[in-house]
Amino acid sequence: MLRNLLIIPLLVSAVAQYSCVKDETPMPVVQPPATSPVVIPPVPNQQKKYLALGDSYTIGQGVPPADRYPVQTKNWLVDNGITTIADPQIIATSGWTTSNLQVALNSQNPTGPFDVVSLLIGVNDQYRGLDADGYKIRFAQLLQQCISLANNLPAHVFVLSIPDYSVTPFAMNYDVEQIRKQIDEFNEINKQVALSFNVQYLDITPSTREAKNNPALICSDGLHPSGVEYKKWAERLGPLMKTVLQ
Repeated sequence: MLRNLLIIPLLVSAVAQYSCVKDETPMPVVQPPATSPVVIPPVPNQQKKYLALGDSYTIGQGVPPADRYPVQTKNWLVDNGITTIADPQIIATSGWTTSNLQVALNSQNPTGPFDVVSLLIGVNDQYRGLDADGYKIRFAQLLQQCISLANNLPAHVFVLSIPDYSVTPFAMNYDVEQIRKQIDEFNEINKQVALSFNVQYLDITPSTREAKNNPALICSDGLHPSGVEYKKWAERLGPLMKTVLQ
């Protein structure tokens, strides 16, 4: 009997030790099966939806709402036969970095799918001295979200390059050569990421550099593009969007 009583505590101790070891062993991660993206068929004659994502360049800091490039793009489309497109939904605020836009997208959770999505983001990452490698990661994450919002159709997503503000009066007290160099570096990143995702890329940076000799392309704040410059973007972006909206 005494022998049995001695064995029982030993068994209990062994079970307890086994349980502790078992609890510390991580559960295996089960990967979901790979599936093809779901594409929702469009409804004939339904109003087409346009989502514009970005920062001050997308919200049109310093210009009237009618001069914003997404609004001018929508008007160009209407004038050129895409009459069923709705006013663009804009998620953008002056000063936003890629991180700010990620937070806004997750909190606002725009209802898709959208027929076209545009993305212009990165100038504030550069201005605040954020590293290029981090920008690349965050931009790729944003682009994945854009594709998902565009009904998983990469050709319906349009990336615009970052404007070069080194030519503006605002930049006169800064190292303009350094700004230009960094803008080129960030644009090389967003271009390569865009191409790797098979989305459409529009390089508007050379156009913005024309403001160096044409003050009419800068709005009254001395930093942001004017409605005249935004119109040039719209007249290039509109035809690209039209090809996928017809």
